[in-house]
Amino acid sequence: MQLAENSESKKTDTLDRNMAEANSNEANDKKNGMDENMRAEEAIYNDELEAKDHLAAEDTIEQLKSELEQARQDAADEHDRLLRVSAEFENYKKRMDRQADEFKKYANESLLKDLLTIVDNLERAICSTDQDKGVTSEACVIEGVELTLNEILKVLKKFNVTPIEAKGKPFDPVYHEAMMQEETDEYPENTVTNELQKGYMLHDRLLRPAMVVVSKPKAKN
Repeated sequence: MQLAENSESKKTDTLDRNMAEANSNEANDKKNGMDENMRAEEAIYNDELEAKDHLAAEDTIEQLKSELEQARQDAADEHDRLLRVSAEFENYKKRMDRQADEFKKYANESLLKDLLTIVDNLERAICSTDQDKGVTSEACVIEGVELTLNEILKVLKKFNVTPIEAKGKPFDPVYHEAMMQEETDEYPENTVTNELQKGYMLHDRLLRPAMVVVSKPKAKN
């Protein structure tokens, strides 16, 4: 009887071990299944994350390309603007240089114009005493006035002031101011027959016109 109880106890222990092993295997299978599911979900997540990163990288590249193109366009526009500014500055310098040269060229215009009055008076003094050169004192006066006039004319010439040749020339309203007309057959019509006051040029600019007498044909009876 004792042997039967021992045998029965061994059977029970074996059955218990088998059930425990079965439960353990089932638990391991469940765990392994859960691990595989987790690995699959993790793989899907990683794939989705990688796809998102790829799309984000492509968007970033496109944005960088767009920004680079815009930067190139901005640089080209700035280069063109600088070229225009440089050209405008060069034109400004040239214009200022021309104005400076013109200012230097004509800076003494008012002074020289005033000197012409002195020249006029000296010329009139010479003309008024020219008829009586036999008188010694008057001859000395004439000589002194002539020397003075010559010196002043030298000064005017030094500053590029030159008289306008008018007598015998066709009347030109740009350089001549007609004060009267004279009937004559000695000159063609509309010709300067006499100068009442000389005109002068400063370089290529009219300083003052010549006051002249202009010819016209004699009236026929």
